[in-house]
Amino acid sequence: MAQLSDDCFAFGGALLGIDAARDMIFERVVPVAGIEQVPLRRALGRTLGQDITAPIAVPGYDNSAVDGYAVRFDDLDSVRETVLRCVDRAAAGHGATMALGPGEAIRIFTGAMLPDGADVVIMQEDCLRDHDLVTIRPGIKRGANLRRAGEDIARDSIALTAGRRLGPADLGLLAALGFVKVPVRRRLSVALLSTGDEVREPGELLRPGQVHDANRYVLAGMLERLDVDVADLGIVHDDPASLGDVLRRAAEKNDLIVTSGGVSTGEEDHVRAAIANHGSLYFWRLAIKPGRPVAMGQIGATPLAGLPGNPVAALLTFALVARPMIEALSGTEPHIARRFRVMSAFDYRKKAGRREFVRVSLDRPDAGLAVATRFAKEGAGMLTSLTETDGLVELPEELTKLQSGTEVDFVPYSELM
Repeated sequence: MAQLSDDCFAFGGALLGIDAARDMIFERVVPVAGIEQVPLRRALGRTLGQDITAPIAVPGYDNSAVDGYAVRFDDLDSVRETVLRCVDRAAAGHGATMALGPGEAIRIFTGAMLPDGADVVIMQEDCLRDHDLVTIRPGIKRGANLRRAGEDIARDSIALTAGRRLGPADLGLLAALGFVKVPVRRRLSVALLSTGDEVREPGELLRPGQVHDANRYVLAGMLERLDVDVADLGIVHDDPASLGDVLRRAAEKNDLIVTSGGVSTGEEDHVRAAIANHGSLYFWRLAIKPGRPVAMGQIGATPLAGLPGNPVAALLTFALVARPMIEALSGTEPHIARRFRVMSAFDYRKKAGRREFVRVSLDRPDAGLAVATRFAKEGAGMLTSLTETDGLVELPEELTKLQSGTEVDFVPYSELM
């Protein structure tokens, strides 16, 4: 389990910028202990536990990048055609049976080991074969169409660094190096729960004033994409004693607790009181919109992220706060969402000192930048504002007025979820 100091999330400022919040998380949260060896085929999405040093070079030998003829560059005429005698053939996995001598060529195929004496490969399209004679056009450069030993990965070099979340290409690289098992960080266990007397499971009959629980499914999906084990604790109703028991048991078995709803300062927001009674609680007033204060706390030494109850705010604060916490706990390299420049098709006013995220759809003209159109409805509780748009326009703190036709930063949802 995580081992954090009681005041890990203490923050005395009135308003916290999102970049400062990320920095605080990575400064104060330490990775959980534990590295395990897993089979290569099961390593996708896991966090690499240590640097990978290449035990071999890739490729391991000089080889041909094309089908053609291996020759000696010094045998070639730079202005006229050259005629050489073909004396052997080299196929991938077999190599040539003889070294290349003056005036000779060896038929070679893609991936085949370069014969001794050869220093250039001529593509077969640039040659004319007549029995054992090969006519070669002029103009080739020394070293053309070769893949040199170690040009992809040098032996004893660092091929992958610790903290990398392994993707399909990384698994291919590890396979090329001959790895059967991979050292990865222990997978985190994250407890997830929703709170509120008004919240019911999908499929249950709704009484007046009740809603189905959407947030837990949004957050569970985001957690599973981060390759953590999700302990779904369901819905906990507004009873401080039972909520405290659930949080205490969750802290004993998990590395992180993520809650949704009940973190405001109202009389029925019991998450706040339960955390304070069984651990420590700090409100981070993030300078963002949509979003409300985020409850950052601990139950014992186990960190807790209390997210807002509105779905849009819950998604955004998860991406901006809970995800960095998971990355810090798992020792994963921080993910910085990529931004793409688009053209705004709307006017917008905002307060200075606050970063705002506007839900937009993109239209792609035949030429130029994509055009961002603002979603017609603005409420942070509208799930359709997420399902019917492509991502968020990010407006910086210093901006107070946006005019249509201005270039802005766009963050696709794929960079957040």
